[in-house]
Amino acid sequence: MMKDSALDPWAEAIDEYPLTGTAEEKFRAVLRWVVLAPSSHNSQPWVFRVRGDTLELLADRSRALPVVDPDDRELIISCGSALRFVRAAFTHFGQASRVALMPERENPDLMARITIGDASQPSERDHQLFAAIPGRRPNRFPVEAREISEVVLGRARNQAEKDGAWLQTLTLDSDRVALAELIAEGDRLQLADRHFRRELALWVHSNRSSTRDGMPGYALGAGDLASEVGPLIIRTFDVGDGRAARDKQLALGSPALAVLWTEEDSPRAWLRAGQALAGSLLSLAADGVAVSYLNQPVEVPELRDKVRALLGREGAPQIILRLGYGLTVPRHARRRVEDVLLDD
Repeated sequence: MMKDSALDPWAEAIDEYPLTGTAEEKFRAVLRWVVLAPSSHNSQPWVFRVRGDTLELLADRSRALPVVDPDDRELIISCGSALRFVRAAFTHFGQASRVALMPERENPDLMARITIGDASQPSERDHQLFAAIPGRRPNRFPVEAREISEVVLGRARNQAEKDGAWLQTLTLDSDRVALAELIAEGDRLQLADRHFRRELALWVHSNRSSTRDGMPGYALGAGDLASEVGPLIIRTFDVGDGRAARDKQLALGSPALAVLWTEEDSPRAWLRAGQALAGSLLSLAADGVAVSYLNQPVEVPELRDKVRALLGREGAPQIILRLGYGLTVPRHARRRVEDVLLDD
């Protein structure tokens, strides 16, 4: 298991808010929860800056994944997820917030400006979404075949729609089989590329690592010894066939798959997709549903086109999710508030 210090941010997320405090004190309280937001490879590619009564969210492109994500699409989606966590925290604490997306054309790293508004009245569901933050993390293990109710799936879809995206849930066997084939094909194509393998290996860590980002071996089912040699194996060998078989089985063994779509395929749309993703993930977590990513077909351009054709939709598929009921999985390391908050 990772060293406790790398998991500290999970313990530091306490349900306290300085309602009469300064703007900076309020932002710091909210960021304790925001650092737990989802991101590709657990890269956490964001930083924040307080400017008076405004919080700025900036992309940290030093954490980019140029091989798997050459356009920074998933990086910006990750930033959108962090932004949604900002909003979820403020809403829970009864504080309205105003958000300006990508407010400076000449500064493409500035993802959003958040300004504190007046007092607000959160709903019971708002509190449930916030309470789901500490328990939300990807579950890459097999799940039960138990059906997920349409009520639960509908709540997740509604969250996505509120943020300008739509979540297509797939429960028919024919749809899941066809998408599982594309997932397996994506595994084989990606892992045949040594540049992809080298990049992936940089973000897979030993179970004993104290690093505050990336994916520990135990998240991928590796014991302590296997986690020590895992990055070397990933870098050196094309394990695409084995990974393809495993991921195909995970997809077919799940009661539902889901594809997150946006109407456009632009940085602003990616930022909306990230907010929609985070809202959907919190909704599913609040309802006890485990989730993991199977994004391979939307990361390979020719397969992304096949996803569109397969599902018969216009727009841009951004994220593919696997849904089901499963066991609780360990937490992943996180950067601390002081690691992501820039000095003005």
